[in-house]
Amino acid sequence: MIPVLPANPDAPFPPVECALREPDGLLCAGGDLSPHRLLNAYHHGIFPWFNPGEPILWWSPDPRMVFRTDAVVLSSKFRRGLRQSTWSLRADTAFAEVVHACATSPRPGQHGTWIGTDMMAAYMELHRLGHAHSIEVFDGERLVGGIYGVAIGRMFYGESMFSGASGGSKIALAALARLLLGRGWPLIDAQVESPHLRTLGAELVPRPVFAQRIAALVDLPGIVGPWTADLPDLPVSGLLA
Repeated sequence: MIPVLPANPDAPFPPVECALREPDGLLCAGGDLSPHRLLNAYHHGIFPWFNPGEPILWWSPDPRMVFRTDAVVLSSKFRRGLRQSTWSLRADTAFAEVVHACATSPRPGQHGTWIGTDMMAAYMELHRLGHAHSIEVFDGERLVGGIYGVAIGRMFYGESMFSGASGGSKIALAALARLLLGRGWPLIDAQVESPHLRTLGAELVPRPVFAQRIAALVDLPGIVGPWTADLPDLPVSGLLA
């Protein structure tokens, strides 16, 4: 049995070390997706993950997959292709479209999506409040890639990314890492392990190490509000500068 959160959005989460080993990281259930509760969850390295129609489930896996913002990997061949790219980068101009694309893009080995209408509405509200952000890749005015997540202090929690054209998600991730590195933000949370994320430079860290690192980052001064001015239609080729 796992704890069930009460209706009060101020109710604390159980300590992350109480999460189950199988399924890895399942901590508790219930509660809601209000901004207050979501921000409290991310503050402690906890995130919601559940299928539509199921109870809300909260997770803190061990180990945790993360990117160092100075260590995202793009292959030499891929980087050479960026020199001729006519695509451009923007931030927070198409948040809803990025979330929708992440929810509806087909993924190998998966049927359906965990990003249901309740989840989309919750992150849209966090975006409206200035806590959730998207990095977008455009071919002209066509959205071809993106990533979204939640920023608290100087920590970024990646939620999902998509490619509408080959390489779109890689470019979005690399642009996010470069933006955060320039601000002195060292980490992007990638939640759970996948072979694809490993090829891009992600690494696993034990949960106690992850918890210690984010505890120092989430309480630092951050940036609440739109990030649009940070990527004002920047050419993708600028990633090589």
